[in-house]
Amino acid sequence: MEKLIQKFKEYLVGEKDASPHTVSAYLNDLAQFEIFLKNSGHGYKDNQFQVQLIDRIAIRSFMSQLYEKSHSGASMGRKLSTLSSFFKFLCRENHIKTNIIKTIPIPKKPNKLPAYLSIDEVFRLLEIPRAISFVGARDKAIFEIFYNTGIRISELVRLSLEDIKIEQRIIKVFGKGKKERLLPLGKKTTEIIKKYLNFRSEYIKTKNLILPPSGLFLNQRGQTISVRGVRKIMSHYVKANNFQKNISPHSLRHTFATHMLEAGADLRAIQEMLGHASLSTTQKYTHLTIDRLTETYDKAHPRSRIGSRMTSHSPIVVIK
Repeated sequence: MEKLIQKFKEYLVGEKDASPHTVSAYLNDLAQFEIFLKNSGHGYKDNQFQVQLIDRIAIRSFMSQLYEKSHSGASMGRKLSTLSSFFKFLCRENHIKTNIIKTIPIPKKPNKLPAYLSIDEVFRLLEIPRAISFVGARDKAIFEIFYNTGIRISELVRLSLEDIKIEQRIIKVFGKGKKERLLPLGKKTTEIIKKYLNFRSEYIKTKNLILPPSGLFLNQRGQTISVRGVRKIMSHYVKANNFQKNISPHSLRHTFATHMLEAGADLRAIQEMLGHASLSTTQKYTHLTIDRLTETYDKAHPRSRIGSRMTSHSPIVVIK
């Protein structure tokens, strides 16, 4: 099993050009599956592992174990997707004849709507960092780009100076699968980025670095900032300013999409800006606006408020 997983890793890195995060997630899922096989005896004969012996019963038993350990439908679905990719690879390499994972039903995911901020809340967050120092200007620019473009945190930390076209007000983003897309920048966001770039240039001079950093956003050591670093920055501002919601970089991505949709933006355009491969992924934001419409209706429409109106008046007397 270990040799097969190693070959799969080489395939992911060499041929699929998968990100380190994706590779790590796949390997963790497969390591968990391997432990299950060893403990349960599935796939083994005379204490020898044979991948051909893994059948539907083994996969369903693995999923049952995950369920008993209170894994969510989304988590179970992801692990099943990992196994499907792994078995598809094994078929390609002639280690097995069929991908049995295709016959296993995908666990249902709860219809959980993404969290997002109101316009007042997001404007309050954007105004907190003060662009009077390298750190303040950087943090303000990071928040602005998140809300202005809706990019993922992994995409933000990969941005380089060459990806920003200030005069054209365009940013080039490399998304999942190394897919490239161009996103517009608002005038205010562009001005904030310009101010950060000035601080960035002066800050680099104080570090006496051998090689100039390639990343657009830098940490206090003058190196390209990490995903963990960005999360830490946002967490600091959220906690220090008593925000009631659990705000994350992904919250700003959801907020961008929701506000665009509520303002009348085309769903296809939002799909393109978010870098979604499928329109169905983008359509979840329509549920948010429908919920808000329903809430507005319940508060405003006379037929919706008739029950509360009646309870505030005297009882109705029916005359026979």
